[in-house]
Parts: sequence; C-alpha cells; structure tokens
Amino acid sequence: METTRHFTATTYVVNDGATALHAHERLGIRLPPGGHVDRDELPHEAALREVREETGLEAELVATESPIEGPNTRGLPEPAHLMLHDINVHEDGSVGHQHVDHLYYARVGSREITPNGTEEVESDGWRWYTPAELAESDLQRDVIDLGREAIAAVDGA
Repeated sequence: METTRHFTATTYVVNDGATALHAHERLGIRLPPGGHVDRDELPHEAALREVREETGLEAELVATESPIEGPNTRGLPEPAHLMLHDINVHEDGSVGHQHVDHLYYARVGSREITPNGTEEVESDGWRWYTPAELAESDLQRDVIDLGREAIAAVDGA
C-alpha cells in the first residue's frame, strides 16, 4: 500500500510566558495553530498564514536562517523541528497518510484570539498554557514538551 505525504506547518505561539493551544475537534486533542502548506507556498509562510487564520494574531517567527548565500540562493527561516506524523494507521500497522511537519516557534503581541477563517475554532476553543500548566496537564507528551520548549525559546530570544 502506498503512503501519501503532505507538507504541513505548525507554530507554537508565545505571549508573556504562555503558549496557545486549541481543541482539535476531529483528533480530540489540543494543538497549536497549523495546517497544510499550499501550492507554491514556503513552509514558514504557511506557518505565519495559519497563525493569522486560526488566531487573528500577527506572529514573528523565532528562527535562524542559514548565512550561506549565492547568486540564486538564500536561507529560509528554519523550523525548530521537522516532524513526521502518521495520520492514517491501518489495522495491519501500515500507514496510509503522513504529514511532514515544519514546526516553528513565534512570539505574538497579544493573547486576544479572533479567528479569521469561517472554518476555524472559535475564540473560546483556545487556552493559554504556562510551562507549569503544561507540566501538570494531561495533554500529549509531545505537546507538553514542545510547548515548554517554545516558551523557553521565545522568552530567551
């Protein structure tokens, strides 16, 4: 069986020592803003677009860029992590679909979430988590670890 793969971008947004997570209806878990990279869109552009659409916030990525340049070459904001998510796992263990996720950290100037898209989670579906609240939560381990790492990276930058 063939595995299909899509490129995605996810951004842990941070404001004043906390990161925002929303209740993902289909998956039944809390996640940061994110989604598919559109055709002809760069991953960091998708990350910023998804934050705008899902939260209404303007984000500034906290990311390094390669200093190497050439006549037709330049660096792009590098994700904090590049992750592979199995989306459709069949009973026999085979994977039908995966997301190749470019995971970024960003700072935002406000905690006022006002989604821009018609299909987005409403404002009351979002919650801001401090590192202590993440540690004490029953969220997925990777969400806890990445959320805490994002807060440390953004607050330390």
